[in-house]
Amino acid sequence: MKFALSVTIKGSREWTGISKCEIDEVLSKAENLKKGIDGEFKINVDVDKDIKLEILSDYRAHSLFARIKKILVEHTGKKYHIGIKEIFVDKYEILFKTDKPPLKPVSVPFADVRFEGNLCNVSVKNQDEKFLTNNYADRIINLIREKISKQYYEGKKEYWNLLWSSERKEMKFDKDPSEEMRKRGWIFQISKGKWFYFPQAALMLNVMKTIAVEDFVKFAGFREVIESNIKPLEIWLKTGHIYGMPNEIYYVANPKTRDESAWEHFKDVVKITKNIPKEELKDLVDINYGITYAQCPMIYHALNNKTIAEDNLPLKIFEKTVNSARYESGGTHGIERVDEFHRIECVFIGTPETLLELKENIIERYKFIFNEILDLEWRMADVVPFYMQHAGEAGDAKRDIAVAKLWKGTVDFEAYLPYRGSREENQWLEFQNLSIVGDKYTSAFNIKTQRGELWSGCTGIGLERWLVAFLAQHGFNYDDWPEKFKKYIKKEETEKGIKFL
Repeated sequence: MKFALSVTIKGSREWTGISKCEIDEVLSKAENLKKGIDGEFKINVDVDKDIKLEILSDYRAHSLFARIKKILVEHTGKKYHIGIKEIFVDKYEILFKTDKPPLKPVSVPFADVRFEGNLCNVSVKNQDEKFLTNNYADRIINLIREKISKQYYEGKKEYWNLLWSSERKEMKFDKDPSEEMRKRGWIFQISKGKWFYFPQAALMLNVMKTIAVEDFVKFAGFREVIESNIKPLEIWLKTGHIYGMPNEIYYVANPKTRDESAWEHFKDVVKITKNIPKEELKDLVDINYGITYAQCPMIYHALNNKTIAEDNLPLKIFEKTVNSARYESGGTHGIERVDEFHRIECVFIGTPETLLELKENIIERYKFIFNEILDLEWRMADVVPFYMQHAGEAGDAKRDIAVAKLWKGTVDFEAYLPYRGSREENQWLEFQNLSIVGDKYTSAFNIKTQRGELWSGCTGIGLERWLVAFLAQHGFNYDDWPEKFKKYIKKEETEKGIKFL
């Protein structure tokens, strides 16, 4: 890699009393400047009213500059009582090779990017000191590599490996359950991807919740927590959601002020026009939050910088009160793919060995529920880990999992939907998942224990998808439902709807 950095340093007053030779001598004698640096570098100095530095290096010039700045501050402050007022990046060029040449043009913020084969030239101009001190250069390099990797990855079929499949079962229904619920008056569509559930549908969702909570969550020893449905955006910065899938988040705007006078014109326009002036509204609010995408980020945030006592491990907690919201654009369908849905999130934290044992226990309990209570035809598959998808990370998931000392990844639980066609050709519904994410989040949120390494995992239960999988296979005739399922609901309860004239 080659780096060429040109900066201008403005002092608290002009540098006219300092010579180029003096700065050259100070830098040449500074032992800390060369310590630990693998590679050659050259520093060119010019002094007038400002100090101008040019760093030509095989090493990260922005890191070198941080050392140079510290040396200059100490020398000029002590001898001349001059401090550094401002630093400007006039130009920064970086040359490096990527593993493969890009398949299409690559662009990133703050820089112009050019390629000759797999040789990348990054050119940055007119930035402030923050570009150097906040390590933007390294992140730009990593982002370019990631984008090229994604270009090759996008052309591949997603990794999917069948782990287990239930026996083939006789289907009692072959229609779209969401459409059937709509015809029966069980559900009403509020807007795209958002539904109102009338008593029968609400009852069925609550039955699914009862089964999930009583026969899995509490049975497995998870303890309940309650979180806010409104998340600070900074949480998703740590988990990767905000740059992995910002186009799927529902954002929350809070008023800039409650001052009545600031809102008077807006209110008057609404009263007169009976319309909402959205452009004016944008100027009155700030976007600092988002609605829950999944419950686990807030759980990790609540544990940020905490040390968990060993006798509390594995820590097993769950959340079931907040709704999740994900913008699906044109991808919504029925109640199984929606913008707003009801979800139970279970998070578990412990040693890697403990979590792998817990994973097997969780799978066995799910098998009991899906086989014995819901009596579904379903299967399990090893897939691209959800945390790689959410963070926008590309790569060979199969390879990444294989090289891990212990298993990390995501298992999808998929149900056959008869209305979509044959088992072999239709897309089965992912109605459940289970992930072990290693130290990704325990490291990001600095969650520790007294001794050893902590991993975490999660399993999300989508109640709408449980319901769709059940009704798609068993239909709406109570007499066709599994006997063990009927213990949770009486026939007459399913018939008590709202009568409209």
